[in-house]
Amino acid sequence: MKKCILVRYGEIFLKGNNISYFEKKLIDNINQSLVGIEYRLVKLHNRYCIVDYDVELEDKIVKKILNVFGIHSISRAYQTEAVVDSIKEAVLALTPKSGTFRVSVNRAYKKFEYNSTPFAAELGGEILTKNPSLSVDLHHPDHIISVDIREKNNVFVFANREMGLGGMPTGTAGNAIVMLSGGIDSPVATFKMAARGLKIFAIHYHSFPYTSEMAKQKVVDLAKILSKYTGEINLSVVPFTDIQKAIHENCPAEFMITIMRRFMMRIAEKIAIKYGCGAIVTGESLGQVASQTIESINVTNSVVTMPVFRPLIGSDKTEIIDIAEKIGTYETSILPYEDCCTVFLPKFPVIKPKLEIIERAESVLYIDNLIKDAIDKIETIIINN
Repeated sequence: MKKCILVRYGEIFLKGNNISYFEKKLIDNINQSLVGIEYRLVKLHNRYCIVDYDVELEDKIVKKILNVFGIHSISRAYQTEAVVDSIKEAVLALTPKSGTFRVSVNRAYKKFEYNSTPFAAELGGEILTKNPSLSVDLHHPDHIISVDIREKNNVFVFANREMGLGGMPTGTAGNAIVMLSGGIDSPVATFKMAARGLKIFAIHYHSFPYTSEMAKQKVVDLAKILSKYTGEINLSVVPFTDIQKAIHENCPAEFMITIMRRFMMRIAEKIAIKYGCGAIVTGESLGQVASQTIESINVTNSVVTMPVFRPLIGSDKTEIIDIAEKIGTYETSILPYEDCCTVFLPKFPVIKPKLEIIERAESVLYIDNLIKDAIDKIETIIINN
């Protein structure tokens, strides 16, 4: 017998005739996550098996593949032949030292000589013979030893199941550009949309010198954390200071945030088109701040024709923080480096803007020139964890 890692996928089961496309993308993403590690990936029916790796690297391998979207669960297992004595050897190697146990047998390979239930009983008897201090509990055992008898004379024996992220393999749903700030929400929105199969591009608006280089570095650090899950991220850093100054000097203060958001949307759409993205993603949550009311969202949406995805729109702050802590972005997000949205912040921003009034207010600006100048000065950073 030899050690291996069983990898099971989730929603891909539902893809019918297109399943091979999703499987291939999942395999590509697994291989990408394990670059630099020697191993072999074997395809089985509805799952994969990682073999021929350095056992001392097992924890590292498991940690990396559990960050790959599309994986439902993994098990560290022993692989052996469909021979009774070999299976018993593997089962005994996983026998717990104390408590109660149950042996569960899945006989997917129907030519195996024993049926599942009597073979499970035989294996349980073997364990009790060698470990009389243990006891069997078929309903609520402390430990479950699973025996999976599969095609091509392969048997996998395991006593654990570690849950993955689920979702769909990144890259199977097309490309999207995320408006990535240094706050808590947009990294979580990025994570959630990558989990639905989107390949992520990111855009960040930087208002130097009103916001520091540390504020930009904070976003780069967030993108690095996210790239553990999303793969490589192309981050476009847009110089936004001149646009904000133009709005501040020429438009009513209460419209500052709304007009600024409209500029952000226009620029995001242009960058999205450049990279073949089919949607814009934001971290907005309905009613959280003045720019996230229905009226504000409608006014900012009106400047783009591309779909805008808001995966957090119905989430409260506690839910968002819980996910941020889980994925490892929270501690970086709360670092005290302000982003561009805090520059020239009005005391009383409009909460329910009217489109015609906003259009009239921003008509004094040279919108196309400001946008072109900002895009011409974009800094592109390629980020990979």
